[in-house]
Amino acid sequence: MTSKTYGQYCGVARALELVGERWAMLIIRDLLVGPKRYTDLRTGLPKIPTNVLSTRLKELEQSGVVERQVEAPPSRAIVYRLTEYGADLDQAVLALGRWGARSLGELRPGEIATAETLVMALRSTFQPTRGRRTTYELRFGEVVVHAIVAGGKLVAEPGPLDGADVRIEAYAPLSPLLAGELDGAAALKAGMVGDTASAAELDRFAETFRIGRRAEE
Repeated sequence: MTSKTYGQYCGVARALELVGERWAMLIIRDLLVGPKRYTDLRTGLPKIPTNVLSTRLKELEQSGVVERQVEAPPSRAIVYRLTEYGADLDQAVLALGRWGARSLGELRPGEIATAETLVMALRSTFQPTRGRRTTYELRFGEVVVHAIVAGGKLVAEPGPLDGADVRIEAYAPLSPLLAGELDGAAALKAGMVGDTASAAELDRFAETFRIGRRAEE
């Protein structure tokens, strides 16, 4: 835990003392997708200085949020994973992602999307009552993830999915589609997505993964 305190006997204040330092929540976000080696975290967070990553991991370990584990032979590599206590942040991170998605706007220069960011975007925007039994494969540049929707539940993971019902090739962020600013036909016409998915399939995808609009909009 950081040595800085807010002097408040409050759960929110204590949470920020534990995980509120710069980069900490993004490390946790990536570990919610799965255990990672140090090099995996560096790849997914290319702008984090190595000394800061090491410091944050140490702080999160000391706070009981993250633990180190040695992989089985032959690799025996050290991986970082969330403890049960750390994994309890899942719903908080998803809620934060859902809230932040309303302000995403256009892709800024230098910003990237990773498998972890796409998986967490799917998890945070999933609408259980709207999702029909469908499997999706989503590709954005070199990044590929998949989603399985069944029984009001979602499984979203990195990597392709053989035999996916719907394959979406995105050439730009899909936030306008998911926010209802464009329908599937308009997204196709604008060149936002390739023709691997129909307008109807894109509309169903946008109903299943929905970004709310900001109140002033």
